[in-house]
Amino acid sequence: MANFVQSPCDEVVIHAGVAAVPCAKSSAPWILAATILGSSMAFIDGTVVNVALPALQQSLHATVVDLQWVVEAYALLLASFLLVGGSLGDHYGRRRIFIIGVVLFSAASLWCGFATSIGQLILARAVQGAGGALLVPGSLAIISASFTDQDRGHAIGVWSGFTAITAAIGPVLGGWLIERISWRAVFFINLPLGLIVLLISFSCVPESRDENDDRRLDWLGAALATIGLTFLVYGLIESSRLGFGHPAVLAALITGGFTLVLFFYWEARARNPMLPLTLFRSHDFTGANLLTFFLYSALGGTLFFLPLNLIQVQGYTATAAGAALLPFILIMFLLSRWSGGLVTTYGAKLPLVVGPIISAAGFALFVVAGVGGDYWSKFFPAVVLLGLGMAVSVAPLTTTVMNAVPANRVGIASGINNAISRTAALLAIAALGIVMLHVFDRSIDSRLSTLGVSAEVRHSLDDQRINLAAASLPQDIEPSIRQVLKQAIDESFVNGFRRVMLVGSALALASGITSLLLIDGDAKSFRHR
Repeated sequence: MANFVQSPCDEVVIHAGVAAVPCAKSSAPWILAATILGSSMAFIDGTVVNVALPALQQSLHATVVDLQWVVEAYALLLASFLLVGGSLGDHYGRRRIFIIGVVLFSAASLWCGFATSIGQLILARAVQGAGGALLVPGSLAIISASFTDQDRGHAIGVWSGFTAITAAIGPVLGGWLIERISWRAVFFINLPLGLIVLLISFSCVPESRDENDDRRLDWLGAALATIGLTFLVYGLIESSRLGFGHPAVLAALITGGFTLVLFFYWEARARNPMLPLTLFRSHDFTGANLLTFFLYSALGGTLFFLPLNLIQVQGYTATAAGAALLPFILIMFLLSRWSGGLVTTYGAKLPLVVGPIISAAGFALFVVAGVGGDYWSKFFPAVVLLGLGMAVSVAPLTTTVMNAVPANRVGIASGINNAISRTAALLAIAALGIVMLHVFDRSIDSRLSTLGVSAEVRHSLDDQRINLAAASLPQDIEPSIRQVLKQAIDESFVNGFRRVMLVGSALALASGITSLLLIDGDAKSFRHR
């Protein structure tokens, strides 16, 4: 569920300042249908895959580290090439790049569905991420270029509403498919959607490009970002299995850090940088993006572990686990218009301080849940509070990002904020996996020492620690001992889950403090823009 929420700037017109090619009234609904269904492929995939993690872990005999890579491979390529994907559409045609993204995403989904090993699945997910990097910015770019100024806002509103609905339905439908068919079915959902999008795009969506854009694409910047993030994420994830002292982990972390330094050095000197660092001279822009990094680190990193808890420890069905965060999405959807008006009434700073604090309380409330217990008393209050906090935060955050830059730079500002939100979740899943495994190891050691189990059983469990709550027990032990050991494993996982949620709460608080210290602007300044 790392991608359960659209990034704060997903609803912003990405290519402002480019003359639109108005579409015929008869083709407008078809253009919206193509962009909505295309975006829905990426949004559904981001929400459904996490619900499928426990099932595919069992089917492919995967460790928790492997599951991290299933999510991270997709997020890595998506975050690294998101800005380049938008520029490719400007250069070579927005419909053309959008169609290529749909084809690539659909083909990779087919590969995911037929994967016979965890390694194949991880590689296929990386290809999906590359397709998503062309698909996600392309959908809004087509709307921006196809509708006039008068119609564009309504079109984006329709796009936003329908994609929110698909994001809500996706996990429930995915959970049902996992139970009735297989985890593979959640990837096959994309195939009919992709086919419909292609048919509409070829027949009804007009081509558009920026004829005045003669800038060269920043391929070196994209390559440095991808290499740096790949090594950094590899080092963080594999440290859980190998330890920070392992030569491969140390080499990966050093290489990743050095490459990212080179990336920022290049971006500061490149003629047409993928990431224009001059935009960060604005306190509001810097503060909004730091807030995004902290808040979306908390969201993406913590919610990765929620389906594992619900299914493997609490005993939820896949459908029930998919529906667990439905109140969260509905609250954000229903309050989106109201939260957009907060900036006009109160300015940006107040909601961007209060919203993250409410979110922090929501993360902290997840600590209440132990092993067992009713959803409505243990998880529902936390989900509602988290949804309220994010609803208060997202629209003012988007407005702040857009108002912090000149009108001709809102497109790149939106893309940067979108990429930062996805990079934050990418790094948080890797880092919080270390926290989870460390707490789980300490907790299970403490419980095993009091249970007095045999050395053989302890040795067997040592080999299974990397699977967390999915750890399998020896078949030849007595049922009573098996039950006690399963309880110990579940309680150890819950201890790790609680610690992860507390870290998420601290990150959310850090985002509120960032807003307090860096973001300016009162209600008057926003009313006059």
